[in-house]
Amino acid sequence: MATPTDTTAPVTITQIQGEAELMQALAIREVVFIEEQHVPEGIERDAEDANAYHIIANQGGHAIGTGRLVMLPQSPANQSGKWGQIGRMAVLQSHRKARVGSMLLTHLEDEARKRGCTGIMLHAQLYALEFYKKHGYEPVGAVFQEAGIDHLEMHKRL
Repeated sequence: MATPTDTTAPVTITQIQGEAELMQALAIREVVFIEEQHVPEGIERDAEDANAYHIIANQGGHAIGTGRLVMLPQSPANQSGKWGQIGRMAVLQSHRKARVGSMLLTHLEDEARKRGCTGIMLHAQLYALEFYKKHGYEPVGAVFQEAGIDHLEMHKRL
């Protein structure tokens, strides 16, 4: 039986190295998106996974969160420069409210800056709107459905 993660241990965020860590990240996404939010399995994983910069959050020897950065081929409408898209941000339920999401987001933004991005775009689920606003993201356009869930596109200049 799995032991619960030591929530007093420090959280580390690193770039995913190798297939084993990628499988851990995909397992977290499966729990959060497919099991909790009922996203169809066929759309949770996509072609971008092969080219994305993936990160994993670990605590007490257990993977607890993940996210990815994808470089966009062109900037969003009415924007210029090099843009990235942050997505597939997922934290296991037992570790939410512990700032793991903020740590993941900051790490992905730092990587985008290293890659010369002038902005970040993401698709935020409506319940997470305030989280992203606190981090400087602004909503753009109207609510749209993605995987049967209401989202808003959000932008942040870096």
